[in-house]
Amino acid sequence: MIKVTRLSGECLTLNSDLIEKVEATPDSVIALTNGSNFVVKESVDEIVELVISFKARVLRTVAKLELAEGGGQPNLHLLSHPNGEV
Repeated sequence: MIKVTRLSGECLTLNSDLIEKVEATPDSVIALTNGSNFVVKESVDEIVELVISFKARVLRTVAKLELAEGGGQPNLHLLSHPNGEV
């Protein structure tokens, strides 16, 4: 889930797995797979970073759970961000 801000200032939490595309028109429009569209204050780049950060947090949680259960190394290899960040 990611938190974004509608143009009205209202906070909106979206399931990032349902994002089909994000466009700058010039306002950022998030289109979901169910046909819903949301115009938000965040830039396209900020939205992409929010999704990447959320998914990285999920993967870190999985890795921690695997370590706690198995006591060894997790069977998880994080892919790097296109600009080299993890």
